[in-house]
Amino acid sequence: MAEWSPSSWTQKPIKQDVIYEDAQGLQDSLQKLQKLPPLVTTQEIINLKKNLRNVALGKAFVLQGGDCAELFDYCSQEMIEAKVKLLLQMSLVLIWGANKPVIRIARIAGQFAKPRSSPTEVINGVEMPSFRGDNINGFAADPVSRQPDPSRLVSAYFHSAATLNYLRASLSSGLADLHSPLDWGLGHVITPSIKEQYAKTVRAVKDALRFMHTVGIDKDRGFETADIFTSHEGLSLEYEQSLTRLLRHPARPGSTTTAPETGYYATSGHFLWIGDRTRQLGGAHIEFFRGIANPVGIKIGPSMAADELVQLLDVVNPDREVGKVTLISRYGAGKIATFLPGHIAAVQASGHIPVWQCDPMHGNTQSTPSGVKTRHFTDILSELKQALEIHRAAGSFLGGMHLELTGEAVTECVGGAGGLTEDGLGERYTTFCDPRLNEKQALELAFLVAGFYREESEE
Repeated sequence: MAEWSPSSWTQKPIKQDVIYEDAQGLQDSLQKLQKLPPLVTTQEIINLKKNLRNVALGKAFVLQGGDCAELFDYCSQEMIEAKVKLLLQMSLVLIWGANKPVIRIARIAGQFAKPRSSPTEVINGVEMPSFRGDNINGFAADPVSRQPDPSRLVSAYFHSAATLNYLRASLSSGLADLHSPLDWGLGHVITPSIKEQYAKTVRAVKDALRFMHTVGIDKDRGFETADIFTSHEGLSLEYEQSLTRLLRHPARPGSTTTAPETGYYATSGHFLWIGDRTRQLGGAHIEFFRGIANPVGIKIGPSMAADELVQLLDVVNPDREVGKVTLISRYGAGKIATFLPGHIAAVQASGHIPVWQCDPMHGNTQSTPSGVKTRHFTDILSELKQALEIHRAAGSFLGGMHLELTGEAVTECVGGAGGLTEDGLGERYTTFCDPRLNEKQALELAFLVAGFYREESEE
């Protein structure tokens, strides 16, 4: 295989590229980024890698969630805390249901860029560049704001740094302390039988925490804090290259390996993934991702051929490191049964052992008659349940779920125990890209998935 460097992707064809008119401004921004310190450490990245190995082997479950596209305005105490608390609550429910450790990965501190189906759009009769995310251009519907601005790449770094700073400080100060009371309010649940079912789960989780505290087995075992790793789509390769550093691998006590002492780490986040639109064999994104030491994700959908999937794994993970790659499947509730079994069979035959993660959001996006993008809770749940059943039938492990969600009380996805209808979408539809589960819908999804696992263990 050809020699790799952080810039070798520039010799490959690229999708979703950004054209900056201010070439000198771009170089100035990239040079600034190259001098700034890493956002995450090699030890944190390796810790996640070890956790994902356990997920791939069926010993743990990964919960990944957050905004479809972060805005710089989301860098606030309230919004960061809301996401952390929601992920914590969901993970507690999933731990109870799956009876496995849950690895928490947030789509946060870097998820600013989004791929778009068209580079331009027409608003009020005026054609202008599409909004590509806060690290590229502005959302305001005018041609000047929509011009790609390279200084936004530096702003993205500092907003990521501020978010990470508060995230780490909050976790070390007890935000995730399991001894603290959590808001398990179920007032949004309409159906009495469902409300009692969820209340029963809450009581079981609280009883377990109370028991561990009473007998003292929660002391010095991480119950005062929690690891929350960061992730984003590695879409802007100029940005990722600028933050990729040749660093020493963390020391492993007692290791006698002759492996290289250093490796290239993408230090913009712990976990990066390649989108379904940029995963071309021989393309720039696959070229960049094959050289970094981080655990990485690849989105796969109905357009992915089984043999192409295996070739991608061979390129990105030639050493067949268990759990190095997470396959994030996004088929849609109506298509998953057609495509997932073949993909699982091809990967099993290849000898690769990835993490299999279900993204039940992107394949289930639809528009209302008035043109509002939404997703139906029943479709999201259906794809997750089918994924669990298909993996079980194939002797494989569904290692986790990948959700677009927010800790805010938005109205963007239809359904759930709160009974949100299409008529109610306009109440608080605030996303700048794709519709997200609100905090109640996300927690309900955790209850239901936990229920699937409990049913499976009782069979």
